[in-house]
Amino acid sequence: MLLARGRIRETKSAERWYDDFKREAQIEEQPVTANIFIASCSLPQLLHRDPIDRILIATAREQDLTIITRDRAILSYGAAGHVRTLAC
Repeated sequence: MLLARGRIRETKSAERWYDDFKREAQIEEQPVTANIFIASCSLPQLLHRDPIDRILIATAREQDLTIITRDRAILSYGAAGHVRTLAC
């Protein structure tokens, strides 16, 4: 959005920048499956209303990952033992 609004400048397209970043950082994307979408709708004691954050939480639970975030709701959800979190 910042690029599209002219608030930042970049010589590469967003897609090219992202692809380069993934390659250089050796990051592997995880697919969002139908099971993750379904799980995001029935998380235990859900504190978060944002559907993207629920998908993120469900993905972390499914893939046994830790969410690194500043989001207080996600950190509270982690503190309750529902997902591993790390505050940044």
